[in-house]
Amino acid sequence: MAVRHTRGRSGGRPTLEEVAARAGVGRGTVSRVINGSPRVSDQTRAAVEAAVAELGYVPNRAARALAANRTDAVALVVPEPETRFFAEPYFSDIVRGVGAALADTEMQLLLTLVGNDRERARLAEYLAAHRVDGVLLVSVHADDPLPDLLDQLDIPAVISGRRSAQEPLASVDSDNYGGARSAVEHLVSRGRRSVAHITGRLDVWGAQRRVDGYRDALADAGHPADPGLVATADFTEQGGRRAMAELLERRPDLDAVFAASDVTAAGARQVLRAQGRRVPEDVALVGFDDSAIARHMSPALTSVRQPIEEMGRAMTQVLLDEIADQRPAGSRRSDRPQIVLPTELMVRDSS
Repeated sequence: MAVRHTRGRSGGRPTLEEVAARAGVGRGTVSRVINGSPRVSDQTRAAVEAAVAELGYVPNRAARALAANRTDAVALVVPEPETRFFAEPYFSDIVRGVGAALADTEMQLLLTLVGNDRERARLAEYLAAHRVDGVLLVSVHADDPLPDLLDQLDIPAVISGRRSAQEPLASVDSDNYGGARSAVEHLVSRGRRSVAHITGRLDVWGAQRRVDGYRDALADAGHPADPGLVATADFTEQGGRRAMAELLERRPDLDAVFAASDVTAAGARQVLRAQGRRVPEDVALVGFDDSAIARHMSPALTSVRQPIEEMGRAMTQVLLDEIADQRPAGSRRSDRPQIVLPTELMVRDSS
């Protein structure tokens, strides 16, 4: 059946208000449908899409952005140096998920790496000029001032991993605590009695939660806490090598290691091999992320899978929802979503 396009009441192009009237919904609801927000029921979405088709409504991007004080752009901000961004698969997976979520929208993605105070100050000036509609923040440290700045500027923002249990901004994270518990429970179930942990950066909430999961799993298994079995690192390969050497010097009798990332586990594996420790015969090894590194290591690395691409998609959907929620400045919702996605232990030869 052919669709007959009708002209607006003014005789010109149909307006957003006319689409809303035809669909029997508010102007904001039409805007949310057009911008791909998930906060619309299927029935309402169908009604709006039917009205758009019947009226032949075509969004005027430039006019819409100007009228709504919009830029049709979002920034993905990674407060890390380039060396770490390109070395760790975590970041490329996040970018892939964000890109997939934006593919069917008109939003442009700006990727910004912030590796020092100068770059952070330059970004703050850029954001203060409201040149983007929202910001996705990845790998945020507890003392990073950017999240609070975004809140003060009333710019919609979503964090990959909260900074604390009282995070005020919207966040999407994986179950760091549960993932760490499952890793340690697995090692204990295999008869390992001296399980060490190489941490991530402890100014990152996710790394703290992995430490909590490690300790609680050992406590539940009847193993007393042993500070000598914990070495602080920073999610990097070099950090894994350094921490593994420290652990072997302090506790040469250790028989298992849970590393806070696959990259860290790869560094630990190098030291174990150099010191003649067989994996898994002498020392079982488990990582976190389930990246390509885990599958390509020898032996293949047991790792906690976190759905990184899904996290990127979820962050983007939450941000689009925040952007479409056209509330007056200073009155944004206080009950911002705190989404935690499940993890899964992928058992391979290393343990």
